[in-house]
Amino acid sequence: MGKHINIVAALQIGFSILGLFIGGLIFATLYLVKDFVDDKDAEMVLPIVANVLMILFLILSVPGIIAGIGLFKRKEWARILTLILSVLDLFNIPLGTAVGVYSIWALVHPEVVEEFKPNHK
Repeated sequence: MGKHINIVAALQIGFSILGLFIGGLIFATLYLVKDFVDDKDAEMVLPIVANVLMILFLILSVPGIIAGIGLFKRKEWARILTLILSVLDLFNIPLGTAVGVYSIWALVHPEVVEEFKPNHK
């Protein structure tokens, strides 16, 4: 089951980096579009929307990176955090749903839970 834990950790980190990339892409696109719009209101609103969306993507992505690193180190808090994030991922159809289902399946097995105990060697 250690292999599945490492896969879940890599998926969490990869999925979070993808979220950061998409957030950065949206951020850059909105700032670029702002320069081509002749409406003063749009010139004012687009940077605000870009900043809010980038902050949102950061808030949603950073915990996944932290959880993935914690899973590699076999920390119990990382397993719990990953389970919480996996439940939230279920609503991100279709890729997030697949990652969420696999992560939940992999992290609830009794042997996986045992592997995260502090006295486990």
